[in-house]
Amino acid sequence: LRPYTTTKKFTTEISNLPSGPFWSGALAYDLVQWTQPILLQHPPNEGDVLAVLWLVERFIHQDKASGELSVIDCGNDSWSEKVTTQLQQFAPPERQQFTLESHEETSSCSDESHAQAVEAIRDSIRQGELYQLNFGRRWEGRIPDSPRDVFTRLSAANPAPFSAYIEADDLGLALASSSPETLLRSDGREVWTAPIKGTCPRGVSLEEEEMLRAEMLCDEKERSEHRMLVDLMRNDLSLDCKTGSVDVERFDVEVYANVQHLVSHLRGELMDDRTGNSTISSIFPGGSITGCPRTIVCAAIDELEQAPRSFWTGSIGWHDVHSGACSWNILIRTLEAHKRGNLWHGIVCAGGGITIESKPLSEVAEAKWKASALRKACGWITSEAADIPSGELSIHPVTPETAPKGENCEGEVYWIGDMAHLITSKARRSCGVLLVDNLDSFTYNIAHCVAQLGHDVTVISGRGELADELSLPVELCDYLNFLNPSHIIIGPGPGNPDDSPLSMAIATHSLAGQIEAPLLGVCLGHQAIAKACGHEIIPSPSGPVHGTPRQIHHDGSGIFADMQSPSQFTRYNSLVVKDNPDSPLITNGQENNLSMAARHPDLPIHSVQFHPESVGSPNGCKLLANFLGN
Repeated sequence: LRPYTTTKKFTTEISNLPSGPFWSGALAYDLVQWTQPILLQHPPNEGDVLAVLWLVERFIHQDKASGELSVIDCGNDSWSEKVTTQLQQFAPPERQQFTLESHEETSSCSDESHAQAVEAIRDSIRQGELYQLNFGRRWEGRIPDSPRDVFTRLSAANPAPFSAYIEADDLGLALASSSPETLLRSDGREVWTAPIKGTCPRGVSLEEEEMLRAEMLCDEKERSEHRMLVDLMRNDLSLDCKTGSVDVERFDVEVYANVQHLVSHLRGELMDDRTGNSTISSIFPGGSITGCPRTIVCAAIDELEQAPRSFWTGSIGWHDVHSGACSWNILIRTLEAHKRGNLWHGIVCAGGGITIESKPLSEVAEAKWKASALRKACGWITSEAADIPSGELSIHPVTPETAPKGENCEGEVYWIGDMAHLITSKARRSCGVLLVDNLDSFTYNIAHCVAQLGHDVTVISGRGELADELSLPVELCDYLNFLNPSHIIIGPGPGNPDDSPLSMAIATHSLAGQIEAPLLGVCLGHQAIAKACGHEIIPSPSGPVHGTPRQIHHDGSGIFADMQSPSQFTRYNSLVVKDNPDSPLITNGQENNLSMAARHPDLPIHSVQFHPESVGSPNGCKLLANFLGN
């Protein structure tokens, strides 16, 4: 779009907007087929709109605090002169009150089938296929007036900081959103995101509201869901940000008209060849409305919902194609409207993140409650949300959990790349640390921690055709001779070790003494090493644990050297290693009598079931440093 966008500057500078012409519009969730390596089973129909952008060269700006209207342009613009004259005579129309005509709605699924979908997701979690999935439900029907009128009612009843309205008259398309969530902001050199996960209602009094807020902060399910999302978004930003620059700046309880949310604010410094425009590909669609691990759950969403999401859970925003600055929201609490003749037809979607702790009937009720304000604004229901307490917006800061940091870089920047990066890099005798990515959403958090500890990192996919080819003994040997890794880390991921033949091959040959590089297995990698030693991998007897810090008791040996026992580390696992007395592995870390860490008595092979890279693992970088010999 750069050739079509002038580099002239606006005559007036507006805070939080570009200094010159920019593009603004909406991106549909279904663009996921280009940001994730999946093939949609239920793709959009031929001719469906996936994105709409306008080039904004001149506009009217309203200061919401003062109500003042001003015209912004690049100078010498006759349009601006005419509009300025009109604004001097402008008087806002009085808001008319009228009774909405009631219209029937239809739903994409019944309450019963919705509950069944929740239970199916929980079964997948038990099997280790995923950690959390955001399932959505759709309501649709005729709108009694116009989408703009719906947006006016939403703005009054449910104000939100990232509200937006767009209408493409020639396409017969409108979007009215009262979203509280930002997906991505950038000034061209730094990026910010503020994921929301964790919800409780407002109270009928300040005392009750504070009590509900405190209960949410102490609720293990709410905090685990939020921690998982923070770890996922750290990973996504790390794809484009400089080593060690991604961190949690703030952690707040943000209070909106009807609900209270847990919100973390993440920041990162972009690599020199990246911008906010490139980061949108790494971060889209937002983790709060997909789940984790992202690639797996995006495929599962397509299978479960059996329909394109269209613009729901996509984004509305703007971007400057020259500087890379941008600002995008997440399209939740959003009406998508299509004009049919002279009438508007609306679609409203809502859902929630399903975890192992989710109760099917409660999830059904929550989705209907989240959609109630929009359904009411569309005239489809009457007073379903009338009894929900409401009030002014506010922010309540909380001490954040921060990412584990390495401190041994001594100012030198170490690189993180893939095979293409290694081949194009000059004078490289080693790939550094070889990190096997098993389709997890936390791999680059591990990579950044390792790089901060003074090691280059090469990431290779543990799944796919190339990985299957490299799992053959001769090919694996030739490959490792070429890469010459200093260390190898088999990373985490969904499923079981058999889903990653490359991980199993590395584990098997390392245990046979055929690979000299020290080996560390993390989560799935821990299970791969154990399985190669004859252990059985079984569902956890105490149930899945995802995003929850646990106290790990250890013997202080190997990678636990100089650590206090117990030490806190975050678990993300549904499957565990079953004890095998004939195995050569020594269990040196446990939680509730479950194997959480192991080492080989003679070979430099270690493994951990937990995730040292999580914000809930304060000693994670110390453990990785012990493995790397720092």
